[in-house]
Amino acid sequence: MSGGNGKEQPGAGLAPAEALEPQTPGEEPTGVTLHSPEADQTAAPDAGEVEALKRERDELKDQLLRRRADFENFKRRVERDRQQAAQEALAGFLRALVPTLDNLERALGASGDEASVRDGVDLIRRDLWVLLEGQGVAAEDPSGQKFDPTRHQALSYEPTPGFEDGAVVEVYRKGYSLRDRLLRPALVKVASAGRGDAEQSGEGELQ
Repeated sequence: MSGGNGKEQPGAGLAPAEALEPQTPGEEPTGVTLHSPEADQTAAPDAGEVEALKRERDELKDQLLRRRADFENFKRRVERDRQQAAQEALAGFLRALVPTLDNLERALGASGDEASVRDGVDLIRRDLWVLLEGQGVAAEDPSGQKFDPTRHQALSYEPTPGFEDGAVVEVYRKGYSLRDRLLRPALVKVASAGRGDAEQSGEGELQ
């Protein structure tokens, strides 16, 4: 009882004991749900997104296969064109050579003196040379020039009056080149200042 003196009794107005019980550390209050941002990030994509990714993958794969097939067709076409161009070039050369073969047969079947046979052979030589020149072939006669080991082959070295040391004295066999490419070196004799053939062993071997 309050006793009518107007004084509040101890404990008056306090919450029930069960409401004042301390919470266990780390324990969420009853009825409260926390929202974790990581939950949104790890959420699985829906079925529509999966289907869209599959379609994109299939389209990229199809494009890759088509590009690969186009590249293989391109390589085969280039190789076929290269072979055809080489065959056409060879056919053109042989076509131009056929008249020379005709002249050779006529020369072999001709009857007459030595001069007429010689004229026939010379005609064949000129026809053949015109054909080779048309293909870019050039003859090299280095008589009187300085010996060049990259384009000439020395068969012998001899002291030769009237020629400087290292000059080509005589050409035993002409050289031939195709534009800038050497087909065959000229076979020559070279002037030397007192050097004999024995000192140049191995340089006179034929190729």
